[in-house]
Parts: sequence; structure tokens; C-alpha cells
Amino acid sequence: MNTADIIVGIQWGDEGKGRIVDLYAADYDVVARFGGGDNAGHSIVVGDTKLALRIVPSGVLQPHAELFIGGGTVVSLEGLLGELDGLAARGIDVSRIRVSDRAHVVLPYHGATDRANEVARGAAAIGTTGRGIGPAYVDKVARTGITFGDLAHKEIVADRIRFNLLRSKAAGIDLPSEEEVIGTALELAERVRPHVVDGVEYIHAALEGGKRVLIEGAQGTLLDVGFGTYPYVTSSHTVAGGACTGLGIGPGAIGRVIGIVKAYCTRVGAGPFPSELHDQTGERLRAAGAEFGTVTGRPRRCGWFDAVAGRYAVRVNGLTSVAITKLDVLSGFERIGIVTGYRSGGRPAGFGAAGDPDLTVEIEEMPGWSEPIHDVRRIADLPAAARAYVARVGELLGVPVDLVSVGPERAQLAR
Repeated sequence: MNTADIIVGIQWGDEGKGRIVDLYAADYDVVARFGGGDNAGHSIVVGDTKLALRIVPSGVLQPHAELFIGGGTVVSLEGLLGELDGLAARGIDVSRIRVSDRAHVVLPYHGATDRANEVARGAAAIGTTGRGIGPAYVDKVARTGITFGDLAHKEIVADRIRFNLLRSKAAGIDLPSEEEVIGTALELAERVRPHVVDGVEYIHAALEGGKRVLIEGAQGTLLDVGFGTYPYVTSSHTVAGGACTGLGIGPGAIGRVIGIVKAYCTRVGAGPFPSELHDQTGERLRAAGAEFGTVTGRPRRCGWFDAVAGRYAVRVNGLTSVAITKLDVLSGFERIGIVTGYRSGGRPAGFGAAGDPDLTVEIEEMPGWSEPIHDVRRIADLPAAARAYVARVGELLGVPVDLVSVGPERAQLAR
């Protein structure tokens, strides 16, 4: 049986996983998404083609690849169909997109609950996208959710929607009528059902049949519900181990684990961010990197590369290598910082102390470079200062650097 390789982000998301998955997918038969929902935006640029995907795996521009949305995901019927229609309008064969019967459905009351919860939190708001991802996972754990397998059974769908609507309305959340929610859900379900498969059977048949499987993560390691900066996290497991529970495969089926790391750090929403820059340098990073959310459009918080967080992510994911994205954004900076240590209460600390109010960081400064690097295709041909920076990042993380992106286009990569 073949093993599957995993690509995960190792920061707070927005590392550029989509374009790296798109690149690697050329060598795989199946690209499988294991968790999250349409709160995760993955951008791909190939020539004049620009895609902003939210739930469909990022191998969609590789015409030979099968695309699988696994059981660990939560998926909006309306959002999925909108994405499928948009891809079909571009001439992309969407019949190769399949959804596990164990994936859970996101419905309108989930989004309404999500937004109401954020309002209730006030100043302590987490900064969710308001798309209902968290409440859908709550229903999954509470055993009141609706799976894609359930969509074949109208009475199950109707009964669970009625129950969940009553509960939400009892909490004072303004919602559409029962008839409207049930009617729309059943109508959309008919369009989605041709894409639904037995997820465990599908992924194991692929591996046992000798197909090469690439597993795609969503969000980033530091947003993992168990190992991120809780409570400012997403509602699913985003680390590599989540691929096993999200797809229904054992750890013995995993081969390489490749981490995607931006050459600096960004974060959307609230929560600890030890390397954040609250000055003109942070503003400059945001402008140079066009750091605005793919899904929300919100400006991202920006800071230097955080090697403490990076080493933590290497450990919890079991990374075998990394790919560094957006190195080109750092061109033109005279000095570039790297956070190499934390101190809390005057003592050295690990990533677990990221949220401590008295946390201070140790910053190592490296010389920058002024040369443009968009046309560089070999790491060895980067300017000396850029090569030194890449080498230092790899050294601090303790894993090899496979490649470096020097621009947003698929071809703008140095190996």
C-alpha cells in the first residue's frame, strides 16, 4: 500500500499552502483535504488564472488529479455548490470532486450562531470569519449534526434541522423559518449527492490501488484547537495528526510531512502574536505582502519570523522538510529580524508561554538584500544575504528547506 504525504501550514495560516499544494499535485493522483471549512482561503496563480478556493482542494488546476473533501471537514452546501459552479464556468471538470459521507454540513443557523457568539464576547471576541465553522463542529460533537451521508435521508435532515433551529431560537438568535431552512437544504442536497462517497472506502481504495495521495491541511498549526494559542484558535485539528482522524487512515499510512512557512509571520484576528510589529515596519510588511485575508479581506497583523513557534510546529507535526513562501516580500529591507527566544518572568520560555502578558522576545537581526529575486530559480542563485536568511531559518527549524517561493506565480520557485 502506498503512503500519503501531508502538507500543513506551521504558523497562523495564510502561509501560501494553496500554491505549494498546486505545485506538488502534479506528481499525485489524489489531493485530499482533511479538516476545516470554507473559513480557509487558498490562493493559486498560474499565468492569467487566479483562483481563491475555500473548500475544494488546491490541486484543482492539475487536470489529472482526483479531489477529495474528507470526513474531518465541515462544509456549507451553498458554499460548496457556488465553488463547483464557479470552477465549472472556468471549464474545470468538477465531476472529479468528491465529498466524504462523514463530512458535516454547515447550515444557515451555524453562521447566525457564530456571529451572535462573537457579538456576545465583546472585547474578548476571537475574530472568527462568522461562517459557522465552530458551531458546526459543536453540533458534530453534540451528536446533533448532519453528515453528507445523511443527505440521502430527508426525514433525518428535517428532524435534525428542526431540533437545531428550536435550540438556536431559544437562545434568542434570529433565524429564517423552519420551512425555508429545510426546503433549501433538501434542494441543495440533491445537487450535492452525486459527489458524495463512502470516504473511508474511497481513500483506502486509492492507497491500496497504488495511487499517490497528497493530503492538504487548512489554516495553520498555531490555530489548532488543541495545540494552538487557545482560545484564539479554529475549531478543528490543523496539525498533521488531524489528517489521520480527518480521513480515516492510520499513522502507518503517512509518508512525508512538509511544512509551509512564510518568510515572516502574519495573523488574522485576536490572540497572542509574540513577533508582531506595531510600527512602520509592520505596515511595510503588510503592504509589500498584500496581507489581507482571502476569505474576509481583513488586514493581517504582521511580524518577523518566529523560530520559537516554528520549532514547536516542527515537533507537533513531525515535519520532514519545509517550503518557505514570500521570501520576495523581504527584498529591500535593510535589516530583517528573527525571533529566536522567549522570556517570561525573566526566564527562558517555550511556545506555551506565547500568551503570557509579561512575555519578551529575543530578536536576531540579519542583513537584508536590495536585489529583486522574482526571476531566481535556484536557491544557490539568491543574493548572499537571502541565501543566509534561508539557511538560518532551516537551521533554527532543524529540517531541510525543499524550496523557496520568490513570487506568487506557480513558476516563481527556487529549489
